[in-house]
Amino acid sequence: DGQQSRVSSAALETLAIIAYKQPISRQQISAIRGVDPESVLRTLQARGYISEVSRDDGPGLAVLYGTTPLFLERLGVNSLEDLPPISDFVPDAGVVEALEAGLRVVPDSTTATADTND
Repeated sequence: DGQQSRVSSAALETLAIIAYKQPISRQQISAIRGVDPESVLRTLQARGYISEVSRDDGPGLAVLYGTTPLFLERLGVNSLEDLPPISDFVPDAGVVEALEAGLRVVPDSTTATADTND
């Protein structure tokens, strides 16, 4: 089982999104992750961790995904209600704001001026 049971970090992230947001469409997963999840969804389906559970009522009747009993078994829980609250994994607003502030790039006026003088 060892090597075959390992999944990529992208697959684990996608699986977590599905577990907490199901039923969820490929488009919704893509909006959350920022990348096309198609190949990851195929892998998770092939391993039996997710399945198509229904169709969206909206235009295009998008496939909606959910987790399977095998997912729960492998995770060691009896039901989705046994999953830890998502709030355990989400930082509070102050932490998010501090992270965002640290990631903002402030234009350096001396660099901008130097570039225009070439």
